[in-house]
Amino acid sequence: MSDLFWLTDEQMGRLRPFFPKSHGKPRVDDRRVLSGIIFVNRNGMRWRDAPREYGPHKTLYNRWKRWSDMGIFSRMMDGLAAGRAEPQTIMIDATYLKAHRTASSLRPKKGDPGRLIDRTKGGMNTKLHAVIDQNGRPLSFFMTAGQISDYTGAAALLDSLPAAQWMLGDRGYDADWFRDALEEKGIKPCIPGQKSRGKPVKYDKRKYKRRNRIEIMFGRLKDWRRIATRYDRSPTVRGGPHFLDRCLSSHDRH
Repeated sequence: MSDLFWLTDEQMGRLRPFFPKSHGKPRVDDRRVLSGIIFVNRNGMRWRDAPREYGPHKTLYNRWKRWSDMGIFSRMMDGLAAGRAEPQTIMIDATYLKAHRTASSLRPKKGDPGRLIDRTKGGMNTKLHAVIDQNGRPLSFFMTAGQISDYTGAAALLDSLPAAQWMLGDRGYDADWFRDALEEKGIKPCIPGQKSRGKPVKYDKRKYKRRNRIEIMFGRLKDWRRIATRYDRSPTVRGGPHFLDRCLSSHDRH
């Protein structure tokens, strides 16, 4: 099939330093398996429907699940983001990810931290919080259930913020504690005030217009069908190869 996705030599070179060591039996071809994982996530198909060129579908799923649980994909994204980011200006926002019935069905097992799915006005959703740099490259992600406020995501992402001059955010992030936390880090907030504030908050309106780049990033991210719609019950697998590929492709564009 000519329309299959294959990681390039350059992309594999970026990823290889993050691969775990193989113990005992050598792993199946990394390029083939990772390319297959990305293809399945991008096209939103079932694992059993993966093209045979990528090998057995169970091999693809097992690698995807195991490396997600081990945090391998998250470390890949963090490493790639740190290497090429331009964080003079960073942006924060959140978006909803629709949960399919297969992800929200059945109650979580005892001791399970939960599936990070909640009912909102739009149905069952997961919420993805993100920080990007001025060129739209993802820097960090955090997932919560759909009803969780933007403040919770902002608090969780604070420690991972890089050294930056400006933080752009919408009114959902207008909180005194968040502004103070940013200023303690040497970051100037460019966040319009809530309409309920008695005194208007001054902010750079021209700079604020650049915030559309995080909306564009979310739009491109949702081109991946397994991101726009969540099919998996386990929240750990959501931080996997789809975010990794967005990081790879955003680096390739710049």
